[in-house]
Amino acid sequence: MYAISTPIDDQYAGDGIAVRGVSYGMPTIRVDGNDLFAIYFAVKKAREMIVKEKMPVLIEAISYRQGDHSTSDFSQRYRDENEMKKWKELLDGFTAPIYRMEKYLMKRGLITAERTAEVRNNAKNQVRDALKNATTELLPPIDLLFDEVYDKTPKHIEEQRAQLRQHLRKYPEDYELEKFKNGKQWIQ
Repeated sequence: MYAISTPIDDQYAGDGIAVRGVSYGMPTIRVDGNDLFAIYFAVKKAREMIVKEKMPVLIEAISYRQGDHSTSDFSQRYRDENEMKKWKELLDGFTAPIYRMEKYLMKRGLITAERTAEVRNNAKNQVRDALKNATTELLPPIDLLFDEVYDKTPKHIEEQRAQLRQHLRKYPEDYELEKFKNGKQWIQ
């Protein structure tokens, strides 16, 4: 319902983007973005149409981001408490996709609460261990910032590379260069 901080109501008229696909003559499917089965069947149907008709298909998956968009976002600046409360209550009734699938699988006896707790705990431990290991790894070489963007690096990018090297030579103590592979050697 947001493009980072801009509500869809401010981006376009209408209740979603599906009408845009229709207006371009494109087959369009609107689907509950929190329902894994609905998403699966929408994508399956879209693929069949794409293969058969040799044309694009637009899928609009309706959902709501309850949290911040990223670590640099603070969604409470642009979403008021009433909106967040309304959506939380609504989504709690439907539950998030993972919990919805979990309930479905449990209801059919395909998984148990104990097994789910075990899998979640194992996943949490694996992520924690990976994070611990990642914090001890050196960051990629600074020079990598400029690579693999263009087939042939343009002159203005080479100039930016030289400017960064010159800046880091001047202020090396401000950047913890030892955390980068070849960090201190790169500026020499």
